[in-house]
Amino acid sequence: MAKRGTTAAKKPAARKTPAKTKKPSAKKAANKSSPAKKSPARKEPARNKKPAVKKTATKTSPAKKTLTKKASPKKTSTKTVPAKQPARKTASKTASNTIKKTDEGASSTGGEAQAADIKLEMAASRQFNAWMAEQNLSIAFSTYQSAKVFMIGLQPTGRLSIFERTFNRCMGLCLDRDSLYLSSLYQLWRFENVLAPGQVHDGYDRLYVPMDGRTTGDLDIHDIAIDRDGRVIFVNTLFSCLATIGDKTSFQPLWKPRFISKLAAEDRCHLNGLAMQDGKPAYVTAVGQTDVPNGWRDKRRDGGCLIDVSSGEIVIGDLSMPHSPRVYNGKVWLLNSGTGEFGSVDVTSGRFEPMTFCPGYARGLSFHGDYALVGLSKPRENRTFSGLALDDTMRTKNATAQCGIYVIDIRSGDVVHWLTIDGIVTELYDVVCLPNVRRPMALGFKSDEIRRTISMSDMGSL
Repeated sequence: MAKRGTTAAKKPAARKTPAKTKKPSAKKAANKSSPAKKSPARKEPARNKKPAVKKTATKTSPAKKTLTKKASPKKTSTKTVPAKQPARKTASKTASNTIKKTDEGASSTGGEAQAADIKLEMAASRQFNAWMAEQNLSIAFSTYQSAKVFMIGLQPTGRLSIFERTFNRCMGLCLDRDSLYLSSLYQLWRFENVLAPGQVHDGYDRLYVPMDGRTTGDLDIHDIAIDRDGRVIFVNTLFSCLATIGDKTSFQPLWKPRFISKLAAEDRCHLNGLAMQDGKPAYVTAVGQTDVPNGWRDKRRDGGCLIDVSSGEIVIGDLSMPHSPRVYNGKVWLLNSGTGEFGSVDVTSGRFEPMTFCPGYARGLSFHGDYALVGLSKPRENRTFSGLALDDTMRTKNATAQCGIYVIDIRSGDVVHWLTIDGIVTELYDVVCLPNVRRPMALGFKSDEIRRTISMSDMGSL
C-alpha cells in the first residue's frame, strides 16, 4: 500500500519535468515537427497513469475490507466461538445430537501449534445432553494426537457446546477448584477461571485464562495432580518418577519405583498414571517392571503393574498397559487398557476386578456421583497398540474400535451414555469432569483476545 502510493507520487513528478524542459528539447533535436504530436502523447500517458492509480485504489479497498474482516475477530475473538457457530448451524441440519464441524483453524489459536484443517463429528447418545443438564456438569478432554483440548458443555438451546484450543502434545488434565492444569510438549500450564459466580462471558459461565506456564522440557508428562499443600505433582514418564516443578530446574524428582535403579531419560517402565488419596500420591501405574531403556515395550500384554507409593510394594503385577488409576468411594479404580476393561483393584488380594468392557483403547478416567467417565481411543496401527488381548476381544465381540467418552454407572457397570468422535481426532488421553459448569471456554495465546482480558483482585497492602 505505502509503496504503491510512493510510486504513484513520483511518476507525476517525472511527467511534469519532461513536459517543461528535457523531453521537448531532446525530441526537437531529433525531429522538430514532432512536438505537436508528442504533446498529446505526453497527455495520454498521464491519462493512462491516472487509471493506474485508480486501479491501485481499487486494489486497496479490497485490502481494507480484508483488514476489516481480520479486525472484526477483535470484537469476537472472545468468541473463538464464531468459528464454532457455523458448526452449530450444520448441527441443526443433522440429527439433534450430532455436531459436524469443519474448522479452518482460524479459532484454533490456543497454543503452540495450529491444525490447518480440522474435520470433526461428535455424536451423543439420545439422553447425553439431558444427563449433563441434570448433573450440572461439563467435560474437558485432551488429545495429544490432534494437539487439542476440548470443552464440552451445553448451549442455551440444550444442544452441545464444543469449544477447543490448540496445545502441542497436550496430555494430563487436572481440576483443582477454579484452577485447571494441563501438560503440553515442554510446558505445564495453570488456567484460572476469571468469572465470578453468576457472571457470563459471551454465553459461557467459565472462562479459563492461562495464568502460569512453567517450561519443563519434553518430560513426556502424563497424569497431573495437586497435593494438599497446593503443590503440582506429575508423572515424569521420561525419567520414570513422580516429580514437581523445580525453582531453578526443569523438575524436582520426588519418588521412583524400587525397581528403577537410576533416574535417566530412558522411559524404562512407562510410568503413566497417578491416584491421589487424602491429598497425597497413593498409587501409580506402569506398563512394565523394567530397568532398561524402553524395556516396558516387551511387557505390554501382561507385565503392567499398580504400585503402592507409600510402601513401594507392587499391588498387582499382571495388568496389560494399565492407565488412569483413581481412588474413589473407597475403591482403587483403573483402566486395564490392553484388555479394554474398566474396573477396580482389590488391594488386599491384589486382584483386578473388571466391571465394563470398552470397545477401544481406554485411557482417561474421571468420576462424578455414581458415574465414571472413560476416554476411548482407536488403537494405532503400530507395535505399541497391537498384539494385545483387546484385539482378540474386539474380534470375538465383532466390535469396531471407537474414539469418544463412555459414561458408566458404577453401581451396575452399564454404559448409560456416550459421546463418539469421528474425523481428525482418533485418540484421547485424559478426561476430567467440570462440576457445576454449564458451558466452559478457555483463552489461547495467539488470539488478540488474551491481551484484552484483564482481571483484578482486591487492593493489597505494601
